Amino acid sequence: MTWFWNPDERRLRALWRLSLHVILIAALGLAAAALLLDLRVDPAASLANDIAGMALVALIVVAATLLAARFLDRRPISDLGLQFTAHWWRDLGFGLFLGAFLMLLIFLVELALGWITVEGTLSTSRPVPFGLAIFWPLTQFLFVGIYEELIFRGYHMKNLAEGLSFSPLGPKRGLLLAFFISSIIFGLLHAGNPNSTTISTVNLFLAGLFLGLPFLLTDQLAIPIGIHITWNFFQGNVFGFPVSGTSTNSTTLIAVEQGGPFLWTGGAFGPEAGLLGVAAMIVGSLLIVWWVKRTRGAFGLALSVAEYQPAGSESVAGQLPVE
Repeated sequence: MTWFWNPDERRLRALWRLSLHVILIAALGLAAAALLLDLRVDPAASLANDIAGMALVALIVVAATLLAARFLDRRPISDLGLQFTAHWWRDLGFGLFLGAFLMLLIFLVELALGWITVEGTLSTSRPVPFGLAIFWPLTQFLFVGIYEELIFRGYHMKNLAEGLSFSPLGPKRGLLLAFFISSIIFGLLHAGNPNSTTISTVNLFLAGLFLGLPFLLTDQLAIPIGIHITWNFFQGNVFGFPVSGTSTNSTTLIAVEQGGPFLWTGGAFGPEAGLLGVAAMIVGSLLIVWWVKRTRGAFGLALSVAEYQPAGSESVAGQLPVE
């Protein structure tokens, strides 16, 4: 029975919580899909339909995760890295800036080296004004940044860290192992994307480490969410690159023709599969460490990620318990 139930914490063990979380998302997703099949889709309202569909996906994932946190994990919502303090919003602003800044660096390097050609501005293939057309990818990446970070870092990495913090590993090793495992899963789940390669999958594992680093250091999702949103949006819809192999750049502020060596640019998969993307993640990681040290006075592993805070207890997440 102890393989399934933790009598000290009075809840299921981490493996079963994680499994049930995935099942809950799948079940709610199937129910939503069945509902949508019964609805008439007006082709003239494709933009509204796209936004509504993405909002529904986000609602399903967030609802399933919050339900799992409350009834499976028996933890407060704030313990998922969502405290929404003034400090949290400041971190979010830094993350939003950082994602945009890093993609700007990639664009400027490729432009200076002649690897991209600017073919136009304010470009869209949608039969609506540009200002309305750009609202769709902005909404899309806003939702994706929130729910992917809530899943991979806020829920899965945290539960993995708690589950792996047994003797002889302990909280520190358990946290680091969870950091790597959640990043591996993040990379593998992108392996089926269009134009993916072994290199792109490895680089998406590195992207998982990059996005997980601020959670590892702060126990908060503000910086990862901010980076995820603007990295994707600026990559696909400001500078016109593919995003993780997908062509989301039918509406872009700058339309480009991609050239240059695949090893550096990532080719049809986008910068995430190239060495420039890896270099940007290294620069971003250094800036994250600088930001954490500047705003908190020190940096280190936030061991609170691996420590269970039952619902009703006072959370100390974000106060940088370090080792």
